[in-house]
Amino acid sequence: MEGLEQWKDQLEQLKSQLEPWKNQLEKCLHEAIEYLNQIPPVQLYAAIAVLLISTLLLLSIRLFKHAKSNTVMLTGLSGSGKTVLFYQLRDGSVHQGTITSMEPNESTIVLNSDSNKKRKSKPVHIVDVPGHSRLRPKLDEFLPRAAGIVFVVDSLEFLPNCHLASEYLYDILTKASVVKKKIPVLICCNKNDKVTAHTKEFIRKQMEKEIDKLRASRSAISAADISNDFTLGVPEESFTFSQCRNKVTVAESSGLTGEVGQVEQFIWECVKP
Repeated sequence: MEGLEQWKDQLEQLKSQLEPWKNQLEKCLHEAIEYLNQIPPVQLYAAIAVLLISTLLLLSIRLFKHAKSNTVMLTGLSGSGKTVLFYQLRDGSVHQGTITSMEPNESTIVLNSDSNKKRKSKPVHIVDVPGHSRLRPKLDEFLPRAAGIVFVVDSLEFLPNCHLASEYLYDILTKASVVKKKIPVLICCNKNDKVTAHTKEFIRKQMEKEIDKLRASRSAISAADISNDFTLGVPEESFTFSQCRNKVTVAESSGLTGEVGQVEQFIWECVKP
């Protein structure tokens, strides 16, 4: 009984402490009601409408920002190993020999390495775009919704294809849909399991030199003849990928042996919430 009495006393003390706050709140509410009654109904309704519209607009912006794309594109010259890489990412399967795609391969998957780990991973929409020059316009169909681009290079047969690969990459890096959205690009030096494969550092430097030459030659063409949306690099400076408005990184992989960890990490960084 003594404990109950103490509890009652504490409640009474708390009530007396809250009483001034209650009176102040009632006074504020009364003043607010009086103020609102003085406002003409038209102005009051207009203010409420503005408040509601502003709230809905802010919510829409937040929802739009959170609706991040989960599409990552694989592209590059024919024979670079894109499709082998696609299957390796999809399910870890190994495809021997050359696989030439004439239509885009696409699949919404959980990255193979993530599926082997007991953790929840966001599904990724992987699109393997054919590398044949006549089929490259299909690239433009997917670019507007791309969260990242994996540009696959054959590091074994790199030198004979360096100019063509650099030209293709130049076209991608100067597209408005890539530059404005700052879509990250990974230059994936594939087939690095071979002894005679070139290193990613060598490939990066050679492609930078080729793109620097392309930049100079294309800037000499009249504006009416240039199909690219943006120019690359800094005037009067040698081109490097660090000058691009979007992030460009270089990694190594082997679709045949399953060494695709760096590619998976790049994809995860592109689509993570």
